[in-house]
Amino acid sequence: MNRTDTKQTQDAASNGEVDLEAIYAEAIAHQRAGRADAALLCFQRAAAMAPQLPQTHYNLGVAFGQAGRNDDALKSFQKAARLAPGFAEAHANLGTALLEAGRLEEAVPALQKAATLAPRIAAVHNSLGAAFKQQGLLTQAASAYRAAIALTPAYPEALCNLGAVLCDMGELEDAAEMCRQAIQLAPSLAKAHNILGVVLRDQGHLAEAEQAFRTAIAAAPREPEPYVNLGNLLTAQGQHDQPVLLCRQVAALVPDSVEAQNNLGTALYAAGRLDDAITCFRRAVTLRPDRSEGHFHLGMALLAKGDMAAGWREYEWRWQIPRMAAVRRRFEQPAWDGQPAPGKTLLIHAEQGLGDTLQFCRYAALAAQRGLNVILEVQKPLQRLLGSLAGPQTVIARGDALPAFDVHAHLLSLPHLFGTVLKTVPATIPYLAADVGAIAAAKARLAEIPKTGLRVGLVWAGNSYRYVADMAAVDRRRSIAPERLAPLLAVPGLHFINLQKEGPPAPRDFGLTDLMADIQDFADTAALVSNLDLVISVDTSVAHLAGALGKPVWLLNRFVTDFRWLTSGQTTPWYPTMKIFRQSVADDWDSVIADAAQELHGWVFSQGAYRPGALPVASLA
Repeated sequence: MNRTDTKQTQDAASNGEVDLEAIYAEAIAHQRAGRADAALLCFQRAAAMAPQLPQTHYNLGVAFGQAGRNDDALKSFQKAARLAPGFAEAHANLGTALLEAGRLEEAVPALQKAATLAPRIAAVHNSLGAAFKQQGLLTQAASAYRAAIALTPAYPEALCNLGAVLCDMGELEDAAEMCRQAIQLAPSLAKAHNILGVVLRDQGHLAEAEQAFRTAIAAAPREPEPYVNLGNLLTAQGQHDQPVLLCRQVAALVPDSVEAQNNLGTALYAAGRLDDAITCFRRAVTLRPDRSEGHFHLGMALLAKGDMAAGWREYEWRWQIPRMAAVRRRFEQPAWDGQPAPGKTLLIHAEQGLGDTLQFCRYAALAAQRGLNVILEVQKPLQRLLGSLAGPQTVIARGDALPAFDVHAHLLSLPHLFGTVLKTVPATIPYLAADVGAIAAAKARLAEIPKTGLRVGLVWAGNSYRYVADMAAVDRRRSIAPERLAPLLAVPGLHFINLQKEGPPAPRDFGLTDLMADIQDFADTAALVSNLDLVISVDTSVAHLAGALGKPVWLLNRFVTDFRWLTSGQTTPWYPTMKIFRQSVADDWDSVIADAAQELHGWVFSQGAYRPGALPVASLA
């Protein structure tokens, strides 16, 4: 933009102040010839010669912006807006510059003022929508984008921006319609194809989403975001080589981008290249030490590698990740520093999933050993069971009134506070126990069933997280279609028990004993598990429960393993009675189940549970 105010310029020239028209003519000539630096010098001369004219600072701000000197552009727009409070374009560009600088609290008022001064300029409403969206004010953002579209119905940028907000609000059908309208108006608008791809992905139309991302890349091959979205989509579908390649392309496009390094690291992690992933995450931290994503991903990777001292320290950055920051508990009382505090009351509060609580609740006993009176706040389904835990004086359910306390701690911060490394994992088991009466009742129920053999509990699926795309992708990798467990069911000498509370049901011909209708919470599940000889489970809360109860448990583990299981070996320092069966190739559950079935044959034989004639007889021919 090279707008000039001719009236002000002519008045200034007639007063003999400066010949601004000649300077502007020279600047425009330089711009048309592609001499941006020379044009900028002309605008700087104009602003210096007529500092009282807001238009000179405005035009200088535009020139600075075109040169990529955003800080200088912002200062020029501030001067223009200060000199002319009614200068709508100055306030609009000032708001946009503040938005690009991440100064959202200042950007919104500037853009609102511009919209008040010039309510018929659609671009101002579009920029205001962007500011609201970055603040997380989705309803206000949608209203601003709709105002822009009402003024200019054929406004593809505002249409796809509205589509992005509607997608975030879960209004996927309307979001897709907005994107398609934008594409009809501007078929080469990469942003619209990219947002449509996100909408289609969230709708479960994965093939169409992939095509939309590829179209966005073709339309704007130097825009990184479609590469990232396509890579994430392919990773979620079990592909690894192509996502790494796509993320490398992004890193080449924007070599100093923290996001690019994090995305490449994540793709390498998913491909099983842990050391390379750590290198990328360290580079992201070096580029921006103040950004949480690099630290968080580095922490997860270091923990998976077994470097707990550094891993737990970096993992503390999780609370600055937007998704975690939104649910962080905040109290007037200070955070506990891990030091002994005899007589003080410590509130330990669960923060993530049920499995996390079952794994890390063991630290409550260590806190009590440091002289603190411990209150443990957990998810309601765990409250009764965790009453058996040594250490806490009180176990309350999340949402109940909190007793008085002096200090508090997030549950998954305790390994860091206690300086946990591989050799010092507190692994004394069992640290949880079912109620004796409940165990007897479950035993009586099982005795009523006319089946014999060692009792083996089965779990094949976790929480589907249907409405959280990245978590749903994780669950798809860790869960197994129950039909694939058939080789386990073929092992003789066993009585299989269903421990799957929700999720896809097992085939009827499996003949599993199913008492889950009577299960109300984890105390009931613990009583049932206490009557079993073995639990076989995917990576979900029941695996943690069995390990905490000290029962033998076999974990059927995915290729991209969770950090707590490390990356190799059949054992884990967290649960001495656990054996891990790992995928060596992504999504290859058949090999994992075949290995577990072979091991199960040997285990049954070692327990003396094979009936006469149950073992196959080798032919002598």
